[in-house]
Amino acid sequence: MYDDEVMILDEKVNYIDTAENLWKVIAMTIEEILSKEENQTFDRKSINISPKDLAIPIVAFANADGGDIAIGITDKNRRIEGIDFETKKLNELLRVPFDFCNPTIKVGIEKVPCVDEKGRKNHVLVMHVDASPQVHANQADDVFLRVGDKSKLQTFEERLQLNYDKGERYFEDKAVPDAMIDDIDMDFVKEYIDKINYGKSPLEYLKENRGFIKEKDGEVQISSAAILLFGKNPQNFFPRARIRFIRYEGTEEKFGTEMNVIKDVIFEGTLLNMINEAIAYLDTQVKEKTYLGPDGTFVTDEEYPKFVRQELIVNAVTHRAYSITGTDIQIKMFDDHIVVESPGKLPGLVRADNIRFTHFSRNPKIAEFLKNYKFVKEFGEGVNRMCNELEQVGLKDPLYHTNAFMLQTVIYNSKAGKTIAKKNADSLKKLGVAVNKSFNDSQKSAIDNKKSAIDNKKSAIDMIKSAIAQQKYNEPSKANIFKVYDEIEKNQIFGTKEIEEILACSPSTARAVMKKLRDVKVVKAVNGKGKGKYVFIE
Repeated sequence: MYDDEVMILDEKVNYIDTAENLWKVIAMTIEEILSKEENQTFDRKSINISPKDLAIPIVAFANADGGDIAIGITDKNRRIEGIDFETKKLNELLRVPFDFCNPTIKVGIEKVPCVDEKGRKNHVLVMHVDASPQVHANQADDVFLRVGDKSKLQTFEERLQLNYDKGERYFEDKAVPDAMIDDIDMDFVKEYIDKINYGKSPLEYLKENRGFIKEKDGEVQISSAAILLFGKNPQNFFPRARIRFIRYEGTEEKFGTEMNVIKDVIFEGTLLNMINEAIAYLDTQVKEKTYLGPDGTFVTDEEYPKFVRQELIVNAVTHRAYSITGTDIQIKMFDDHIVVESPGKLPGLVRADNIRFTHFSRNPKIAEFLKNYKFVKEFGEGVNRMCNELEQVGLKDPLYHTNAFMLQTVIYNSKAGKTIAKKNADSLKKLGVAVNKSFNDSQKSAIDNKKSAIDNKKSAIDMIKSAIAQQKYNEPSKANIFKVYDEIEKNQIFGTKEIEEILACSPSTARAVMKKLRDVKVVKAVNGKGKGKYVFIE
């Protein structure tokens, strides 16, 4: 495949250039490499970079969404050095994924023709790093994560969180029991590979890329991502992997005799099909206002910008925790706002206060698939663009609220200012809505309460860390304890069933985690709620 490259690869790193491990060859031109801005998925490095320094972005990309590193160009002034006349240095850098990364990181490579700064014909090396289901570290056991255009060193808590998210990310690769090749829509796979200019057959694509189809012990295994993206009927295997649209009359959700649902529609099929149908249907529910503009032409305004509506749905599908199987994505539309609920919390380092510019894909295979359909131009740009478009029409930024199993995203239309004052405190908390600036005193109180809650949780985390530090638990066990604590709300009663859902684990593993929680004395039994029910000690 790369006849001229084999000469510079010793036996220790031949794995880089095998068809089995090469993720894909990316066709980039030197013009694209020079003009492209460094971002979440792209970086430039000099040929003179040390192996230990190159390990940092490789580890960071593998721990995040993957990415491409162009080697042979200075990252500051974009001066072309090339690699052809630096065989020894190049060979050292090609060994980095093996010698300086733990565990080993598999990469794909491409040599891009160029003319260097001295006017010589030369090449730049592009190293493609795939998103990994594992957490990787460098030789110093430091873990990095790609955040924007930087490789961010992870703290102890961030490292634990990354372990949690990697566990959720692994769900994409998990084999679906009883799924067979016949369950895959090969016509749709053909349509997709034609779109990305893949030259082999649909079956070859599934077997050779992204682990969609694997063979183990002579048996074919179909991944969850393959069923969700290309399945003939994904809901046969994932019944709640669907989108539900609910239209309410008024500005709040009512129940019982006062139930105010006026539309209830469910969308199923592949993820792409659900997205397209949900977007099209939501378009029909959005109100329009047509008026005569200052230039004498008619102008039509929609109550929510089209891109914002689309991005809400795309984000929910892309980043939902598909390991949580008991509920579906819900789009709830009211007279003055829309709430989109997606199973799973904000992933990785993403928080409500940094979501505009921070990105982490819970499902990188799904994210890449949807990126190829041009729903967003680049990873991580969607939320920022949503905010910009809302600001342009005088609407507030999206609001985010999480509980143990669900992320809520809320956007308001222009009626919000007239109705928000009527909502009581319970409604505000439920919807994750910030108090209007006109109520400064109430807002200050809410901020103080939130700060107090953060301080209390930090204190509780410190207590748990101190308690488990005295135990001889392995890192996965510690990570499980922290994840359960993070997911369970204050005063929430839980048992092994809830632990199973949080960790996506077996009953025996859940029982083992509960035992460890009892052993470190951070939970107490709750009487009268059934056997084996506990709450975290305040």
